Amino acid sequence: MLEITGLDVHFGGIHALKGVTLEVGEGEIVTLIGSNGAGKSTTLRTISGLTRATAGTITLDGTDITRLSAQGRVRRGISQVPEGRRVFATMTVQENLELGAYLRRSRGDKAALAADYDAVFDRFPVLAERRRQSAGTLSGGEQQMLAMGRAMMARPRVLLLDEPSMGLAPLLVQEIFDIIGRFNAESSTTILLVEQNANMALQVAHRGYVIETGRIVLSGPAADLAGSDDIRKAYLGG
Repeated sequence: MLEITGLDVHFGGIHALKGVTLEVGEGEIVTLIGSNGAGKSTTLRTISGLTRATAGTITLDGTDITRLSAQGRVRRGISQVPEGRRVFATMTVQENLELGAYLRRSRGDKAALAADYDAVFDRFPVLAERRRQSAGTLSGGEQQMLAMGRAMMARPRVLLLDEPSMGLAPLLVQEIFDIIGRFNAESSTTILLVEQNANMALQVAHRGYVIETGRIVLSGPAADLAGSDDIRKAYLGG
């Protein structure tokens, strides 16, 4: 479904991504793990069109989208939950969710939108309680839920998740990953997950890739990666 081949990214003289190749099949959760600065977030930003590739191709369902604008990729069904949540602080919870559905609102799909609001509030009950509250007054965990709910409102075909556990308490991290797993199972949405908490990421993912200094160095089923001595020592604290 989503294929990245030979992806290079440069920031001035810095070669951030070096021939990154990976694929995410329809309905899969695939995780990209690695240390700080390895190129995880740059990979997601390049897929979503926020960062320009200097070489390589990105295809969605066999169509080359490498030069497509970020807006065009949203229209094709790619949505990203950015690192750091980046909710619109002065807007309400409800208004943030509405922004996630702006393309669908223009199509007048009112009944489906209403059902999706209900689905988001079912997944994140605290957002229903705070729907008229300014997003900037929410806790970090609540803002993460809002950022995820906003992306879900787009009904994405591919959901890019960038460090969803960052800065969250352990109990809330478990809740967020449970929601990711259920959302994938219930909607069959394809998910590419970037996460420093490799242990949690490999528990929820079907497959994984390991990136080091801009290169993919290992890939395989998530269970195999979780059982690897090298991965355990490097990323799982074993």
